[in-house]
Amino acid sequence: MLPEITRLENGLTVITDPMPHLMSAAVGVWVATGSRSEVPEWNGISHMLEHMAFKGTKRRTTWQIAEEVEAVGGHINAYTSREFTGYYLRVLKNDVPMAVDILADILQYSTFEHEELERERGVVLQEIGEAEDTPDDIIFDHLQEKAYPGHALGRPILGTTQTVNTFQPDDLRRYMASFYHPKDMVLVASGAVDHGKIVALAGELFQDLPAAGRTPLAPAPYGGGNVVTDRRLEQLHVALAFDGLPYDDEDYYAAQVLANLFGGGMTSRLFQEVREKRGLAYTVYSFANSYRDGGMFGLYAGTGPREASELLNVVSGELDRLAAGAGEDELERSRAQLRSSIVMALESPSARAEQAARQQLVFGRVLAPEDMMAAIDAVDGRAIARVAERVTSSRPALALLGPARGVVIPPRLQAA
Repeated sequence: MLPEITRLENGLTVITDPMPHLMSAAVGVWVATGSRSEVPEWNGISHMLEHMAFKGTKRRTTWQIAEEVEAVGGHINAYTSREFTGYYLRVLKNDVPMAVDILADILQYSTFEHEELERERGVVLQEIGEAEDTPDDIIFDHLQEKAYPGHALGRPILGTTQTVNTFQPDDLRRYMASFYHPKDMVLVASGAVDHGKIVALAGELFQDLPAAGRTPLAPAPYGGGNVVTDRRLEQLHVALAFDGLPYDDEDYYAAQVLANLFGGGMTSRLFQEVREKRGLAYTVYSFANSYRDGGMFGLYAGTGPREASELLNVVSGELDRLAAGAGEDELERSRAQLRSSIVMALESPSARAEQAARQQLVFGRVLAPEDMMAAIDAVDGRAIARVAERVTSSRPALALLGPARGVVIPPRLQAA
């Protein structure tokens, strides 16, 4: 059964995805804005706004928001990505109206008090510091900066110490008024929910969203380049990417299958060559990340300084092998893993809610699981070879972080 969808008069889309066998529900609001929407001086404001939404409204204090949710055994959280921001709760069936009310409250009536902002500023600065101390996390900021130089997609989601220290309450209000428009927002409830009741609640509670349309995004041209940061660490962290595919590309699913067979599981090429056969890394994996108008196809590995040059040579050789396509047995393993991930996600109301929200914001509709699995099954060896050629022929973006002295980068991975 496909989710039910209703668009309110103000443009807010309401989606329900009933799971009648459950006694709980996941309820959230997703907004089509993230760090990509920020001007340089406001880098990190999407993330700061996500934090501040829980710091008091006209009706509730910070304590009251947390206490009201936890008093019924619920959970509330949020996250910011480069193109989306999500606010969500997990509650029991009878507490769904309370969850919708809290979401409406924090997204329309947050007060952004100066004292609360000062406290939360300290929290976010600690989060930035924690990220800096987590090399397998921060290296992806280095990679993004090389992949999208001078663009918002190349700046860190958390912002920087310099930008975060400048934010004022009025900045948050202006940013929210500019990007939190009902046409760019989706309310999703999955689990023990009733569509009519959720629509009625949304129509009653989400009446004060700013009436404005979608703000156009600046195009994000891919760049590429190498960045080597020599740092005293036990491991050298390697992140590599090429120009990838957007969500709506006809080869989107082929890219997902390619990334999975390249480095998605224990039978993947990278895992077998890098870890099993040579013992060059404990962690190695590949990814195919998409944006509205682009993406990144790449990999991550953590290795020792003595093994780094050999690892990079192995990666270079495996990239060349991708152009030859894949055998049917290898392809079927990758397709099976992706199919199972779709089916397993269907068992989680939280996963279903987030997937429905993202698909609605990107495609204007929710995709049927059967259609996604059919698209995966249609990926053949020719599609794999075609996509491999498309992505790996672009200029590489390579980031090294750690004991990098003496590491030799193969010509294949150097950005000319």
